[in-house]
Amino acid sequence: MSCRSLVLRRSFSVIPAAACALLWSVGDARRPAQVCAAEGQPAADISVLSPITWLLKPVETLNAGATIEAEMKPYTQKIIGTDVSFDMVPIPGGTFMMGSPEDEADRKEDEGPQFKATVEPFWMGKCEVTWEEYELWGMGLDKQFRKVTGGKFTEWDTLADAITVPTKPYADMSFGMGKDKTPAICMTQLGAKMYCKWLSAKTGYYYRLPTEAEWEYACRAGTTTAFSFGDDPADLDDYGWHYGNSDDKYQKVGQKKPNPWGLYDMHGNVAEWVLDQYTSDGYAQFTGKSIKNPIIMPKKIDPRVVRGGSWFDDADRARSAARVGSTLEWKAQDPQIPQSVWYLTDAEWVGFRVVRPLNPPTAQEAMKYDIDEEQKTSMIEYREMRGAVE
Repeated sequence: MSCRSLVLRRSFSVIPAAACALLWSVGDARRPAQVCAAEGQPAADISVLSPITWLLKPVETLNAGATIEAEMKPYTQKIIGTDVSFDMVPIPGGTFMMGSPEDEADRKEDEGPQFKATVEPFWMGKCEVTWEEYELWGMGLDKQFRKVTGGKFTEWDTLADAITVPTKPYADMSFGMGKDKTPAICMTQLGAKMYCKWLSAKTGYYYRLPTEAEWEYACRAGTTTAFSFGDDPADLDDYGWHYGNSDDKYQKVGQKKPNPWGLYDMHGNVAEWVLDQYTSDGYAQFTGKSIKNPIIMPKKIDPRVVRGGSWFDDADRARSAARVGSTLEWKAQDPQIPQSVWYLTDAEWVGFRVVRPLNPPTAQEAMKYDIDEEQKTSMIEYREMRGAVE
């Protein structure tokens, strides 16, 4: 059963419109010097600027520091001021054939033609981002915890508080599937990107979504087979959650076997946002080329790529090369006018995981990975149409 042919089986109760007022955080007088206005100039809204331009020093984190690939180690990132943490896995740089060969079973035309892609080393989340992590930002729980406990403000907190947060959700975005160590779902790509921006502010490390090439490279983990464990979809039960074994819902992260590089749920559970625009002709623009750090820059909101298949998909959609493009139908039940830039009412199979490059980009290079002009425009227009006041 494909994401593209979803027949919605869940419904939600609408929260009163008054609860949907947009929360637009713009910081306060405690904002660090990096983002304060220059004399005579307006203060910058860091939500629309790349973290590279305003990152603080990193929060001290064991094994997170490295200057060369050989120094990279797995590490656990604790989110300062909370009890929440997540694990990051080092991914060596390298070159691979991206896409699927023409003779691969269940192959789709948008998975080719294959081309040679090179990616630089990075860390990747061992698991998909969970509700415990996501709602610290998305539901403002980080701020609420500090308010209730009287927790001490740090410079990282002050910076993170200046990041835009979503409107309050108008439904239970877990659709009754639970939030205990399960992947966060139903966010737009903008929502996933903004969480990464908030996480960068909270940690001092530059986190972002993976490119499509980085995602497939990490998923394959040095393999050339349809899945990282081989070619037989019957073996997927050992490695991922799909339509045949998921009990009609997503599952807690990290329960199945990892791929050869130690990443869990790369096949199934929830499909994962990557940065690229979806193109129906696949990688035609890269035919016959060897590309370093390839990315298809988005020029419109839809379609954008999700990878990995999900609990609602048949096993073949969890292959390493399988890809899906987002559509407006993923917001079909959204009752708002205008429809939300933050939530997907009809994509309860979509989540994401984070990466952190060994070598952070320059400010100019970082523009490729940050909120793009289409997203920036839609976010600002949505704020204005919802009647928000800065």
